[in-house]
Amino acid sequence: MTFDWNQFNKNNRNGMNPSLMNFPRLQPQQAEEPETAEPPNPSPAPQAPGDQAKKGVLDTIQQLGQTSVATSPESNIQCLTIIGQIEGHLQLPPQNKTTKYEHLIPQLVAVEQNPKIEGLLIVLNTVGGDVEAGLAIAEMISSLSKPTVSLVLGGGHSIGVPIAVSTDYSFIAPTATMIVHPVRLTGLVINVVESFEYLEKMQDRVVKFVVGHSKIEEDVFRQLMLKVGELTRDVGTNIVGDKAVEVGLIDEVGGVAQAMKKLNELIQQNRGNAMLQ
Repeated sequence: MTFDWNQFNKNNRNGMNPSLMNFPRLQPQQAEEPETAEPPNPSPAPQAPGDQAKKGVLDTIQQLGQTSVATSPESNIQCLTIIGQIEGHLQLPPQNKTTKYEHLIPQLVAVEQNPKIEGLLIVLNTVGGDVEAGLAIAEMISSLSKPTVSLVLGGGHSIGVPIAVSTDYSFIAPTATMIVHPVRLTGLVINVVESFEYLEKMQDRVVKFVVGHSKIEEDVFRQLMLKVGELTRDVGTNIVGDKAVEVGLIDEVGGVAQAMKKLNELIQQNRGNAMLQ
């Protein structure tokens, strides 16, 4: 076999090595671009302390219908508002403005336990509501060891009457009203003697509590409760301002200033009694 120099020279001119002619030509690899890690989701900017405080107050208002404590951080008085309809074991429609007793009971316990709170102011503007829930609130207020004062603004009707008289001292605005009427039932009522006896016993509970925590006589209160001809669609009496004081249901006619002044007096008396003990 002879070597072909002409073919060798031809291949050299083309830039090919004859020993590599039978191998596939390798393509140059492209440089891989470095992978860039995606930046993590930016965390929300921290809120300023003032914004957090405002958000906390707004949440409290939406859930409980009131701010947590008085505006002054040094205040020793807690204010609780009872407005709209007192909601008990059944949840009322969303369009009704209500006071939920399961919200008030823990707050009353906190008032009793907090040593910085020396007095409680109850502000009422309620149409009444669940009898047992209202009596539960009234019993808790009356059993507090700290001075309590109530103020009826607008109205303190129905089961709002026992709550208004449950405090150590009570005020009513000159134009405020209080409707006293018998206990009523809603829903299915069985027409038997036991149903009447149940209503009578429940009504006696309300009467005894009101008489025991106010200056009104039981006979007078029952007469107001069963009076006919004053209310167009119900039996009872609508008592306005001075009349509530006159019959002994409320202690005094006044407003916020008078209520705060009286509560501070009771707090001072309570401090003096604590020092004597």
